[in-house]
Amino acid sequence: MLSKQENEVMSAVYDMCDGKGSCLVSPMEIMSILPAKRNYTPERVEKILRSLELDDYFDLIQSDRKGEKMYVITLHANGEAYKRTALQVRRSVAFKIGLSVGGAVITFVVGLLLKMIFS
Repeated sequence: MLSKQENEVMSAVYDMCDGKGSCLVSPMEIMSILPAKRNYTPERVEKILRSLELDDYFDLIQSDRKGEKMYVITLHANGEAYKRTALQVRRSVAFKIGLSVGGAVITFVVGLLLKMIFS
C-alpha cells in the first residue's frame, strides 16, 4: 500500500505516461500536476520516484536535456495496473464501511428486540 505522497506522485506519472507505457518528463512537469498545498520539492519528488522504482512500479532513468534534469519512465506491470489497484482499494474500503454500518444496524435491532422481549 502506497503512502499519500506516493499515491499522488504515482498518479501524476501514470497520467503523464497516458497509456503509452513510457514517457520523458522533468521533475517540474511532475510537480505541476501535484497539489500545491503539499509543497513538493524536486528532491522530495526524486526520493518518492526512487522508492516507487524500488517497489517495481516503473524503471527510472535520469537524463539531461539542455542542462535540465529529465526522467525516462517506463511503466512495469504494477505501474500499468495502478489505476485498477487504486479502484480495488477504494471498493474494499467502501465494503468494510458498509459491513460495519450493517453490523451496527443489526446489533441495534437485536438489542431492541431483546429489550422488548425481556421487559
